[in-house]
Amino acid sequence: MSGLREQQKEMRKQAISQAAVALFASQGYQDTTIEQIAREAGVSVPTVFKYFGSKQEIVLEMLNQEDPSSLSETCERMLDFADPLDALCHLEQMLIDHALKELPASIWREVLPAILSGGSNTFSERYREMNERLLAEISGLLRKLQAAGKLRADLDVELAAYLLNDYSHLQLLRLTSQETMDMEAHRYHVRRTSGLVLRGMLA
Repeated sequence: MSGLREQQKEMRKQAISQAAVALFASQGYQDTTIEQIAREAGVSVPTVFKYFGSKQEIVLEMLNQEDPSSLSETCERMLDFADPLDALCHLEQMLIDHALKELPASIWREVLPAILSGGSNTFSERYREMNERLLAEISGLLRKLQAAGKLRADLDVELAAYLLNDYSHLQLLRLTSQETMDMEAHRYHVRRTSGLVLRGMLA
């Protein structure tokens, strides 16, 4: 009986989060209320609060559902690129694809500024904690490229991973701020910028 009860709870939680994301995408994150989410999910407002303390927690739950191993497996393909620039562009595209699989562009457009503000709000802090997992994935991948002789032996891997992750968030903000996402222009810009970072500015 307890197993069935747990299954019902999980189904209710999923129904609430799915209803919330649908509303966030159709009418905006800021304009969506807990009451609307409850009505859309077919539950009471107290039931929503039983599972989620706020709209922010619903967004964090959706971000936490994505399996990090799927990104890790995809990123392993970077090792097959002969040109390190191709590998970096591939990584950035994987990060963007991963983010858009987690949440629709319209939701990222509203929540990213709060995340990137670097403030001490709970939402931003919780997201940064979750993002540590992604940073670890990027660092591990860069170490493999380093071991394969495709990156400098003295490269500060942690710093490079931080910069790549930060840059990807900035590109995600720019991309999702467009009315219609221009992926071709995005990839062109990323390649030019990544080339500059990779090859440096010294004569």
